[in-house]
Amino acid sequence: MDSNIQDFIDTCNSDNTCNLTNTTSILTTSATSSSPSSTSITNTSSRYENQKRRDWNTFGQYLKNHRPPLSLSRCSGAHVLEFLRYLDQFGKTKVHTPICPFYGHPNPPAPCPCPLRQAWGSLDALIGRLRAAFEENGGKPEANPFGARAVRLYLREVRDLQSKARGISYEKKKRKRPQPQQQPMPLPHHPLPPPGASATH
Repeated sequence: MDSNIQDFIDTCNSDNTCNLTNTTSILTTSATSSSPSSTSITNTSSRYENQKRRDWNTFGQYLKNHRPPLSLSRCSGAHVLEFLRYLDQFGKTKVHTPICPFYGHPNPPAPCPCPLRQAWGSLDALIGRLRAAFEENGGKPEANPFGARAVRLYLREVRDLQSKARGISYEKKKRKRPQPQQQPMPLPHHPLPPPGASATH
């Protein structure tokens, strides 16, 4: 296995992120570090761009190592699925099978022999970055293998399977609208008697 692919696999973990910070050998240019005065938005954007470039280089290396070697122009959605399944065998996310007593249990109390897989969130984010990188590198949107229907269906299938197996909902949480603040009821206003006046009952 190519060391770049191994670096990629090692850094994909179960918290739904794929970081390729260790794959410096595949970078042709060094990324410039953000200055301390940069805003958090700039830092996030810079990390995303660096991540996207690394993912793109890693996929290119995978195509070169493919037997027979594949050119990007001949890459299809089926090859993308092959890539995802290849990565899946090195996953670190426990996905319970229906016969497992912990199926649907978000926090299993004991270990089990169920397989480890790539987390759905990691795969989904990876495909999003590769889809953008494909078009940024001259690919036509209508020919984007990362946006193929088969890839979308595969990701949906993985999401549903892992959601049920792990007892975790992947549905986007609806943002609660802020409740309008209720104005306090005004207290009835009674004029105070002048100083020295005696109250009569």
